[in-house]
Amino acid sequence: MNSMIDLRSDTITRPTPEMLDAMMQAKVGDDVFGEDETVNAFQEKVAHMFGMEAGLFVPSGTMSNQLGVKVLTEPGDEILIDEKGHIFNYETGAASSLSGVQVRTLHGKDGKLNPGILEHTKRGHFDWEPRTKVICLENSTNKGGGVCYSEEELRAIKAFADREELYVHMDGARIWNAMTATDVKPEVFGEIADTISVCFSKGLGAPVGSMLLSSKERIAKARRFRKMWGGGMRQVGLLAAAADYALENNWDKLGEDHRRAKEVAQVIFDSKFLAVDMNKLQTNILLFDTVNETAENVIAKLAKKDIQMIPFGPNTIRATFHFEITDEDVEQVKKALAEIGE
Repeated sequence: MNSMIDLRSDTITRPTPEMLDAMMQAKVGDDVFGEDETVNAFQEKVAHMFGMEAGLFVPSGTMSNQLGVKVLTEPGDEILIDEKGHIFNYETGAASSLSGVQVRTLHGKDGKLNPGILEHTKRGHFDWEPRTKVICLENSTNKGGGVCYSEEELRAIKAFADREELYVHMDGARIWNAMTATDVKPEVFGEIADTISVCFSKGLGAPVGSMLLSSKERIAKARRFRKMWGGGMRQVGLLAAAADYALENNWDKLGEDHRRAKEVAQVIFDSKFLAVDMNKLQTNILLFDTVNETAENVIAKLAKKDIQMIPFGPNTIRATFHFEITDEDVEQVKKALAEIGE
């Protein structure tokens, strides 16, 4: 085992022996022919959980998000997203390249949108305007610091979308963390969104995999584009089995990740050399600022103590907690952070 305490992301976890055993026991077939019974069952299971008609297992959250955009738009359309949104910042300009749509960013709060921000944003009444089609939400927000939507906020956005005849796409890369923090039930998201992307390789700890959820008609369309984009896989039940194991066994652990993030945040809050807004800390993502030096300098100091984090701005650092981080690790991190500036 690596002695490094790796807080760069919750994507770095490795399969446990039990997860590997579940993969070995999976009944598989050729999924391009629709014959992998493990992935078929898993798609049905997750779709039912969220109150959606169908699901499509894909290699990555980026592919799942982009398939969501693809099936809800036509070339020349426009999607709305917070300026901190993953689809805008971390998906290589894919929406414009793959779907021919324009991405319009809005200045929300902590990565979240609301009806007040969305008001008067719909376009397409004139030939020279793009046609606004989709509101893209992210829950929890990555660049927003792991902040989550409440059910009330989601329903308000849905009411706005219905009034304006807009679709809603939910980027739920860390939706499991969001549900843990807010107690919003999965079926609520099925009522709010036309397409939902959920990820199994972040907090849940599967090695690979996300899923797009929507109507049967849209999922059939997405399946065709998945193949076009190189995402048609063969005995994919091996990966679906790992994702299913992660969902059944690791979802309950996310609350511990949130608790550990708060413990570390308290040390930062008490420091003269670091700063954090405790009111924004809801999940496993901890964003904090340096006061007297750059984020890179602080990260370098932590690396010398075998602690890894990543810069999220010139003076902002992100630490992301996951099930491989123990209470003993947390104590080491707290001690190292308390010594910053001394």
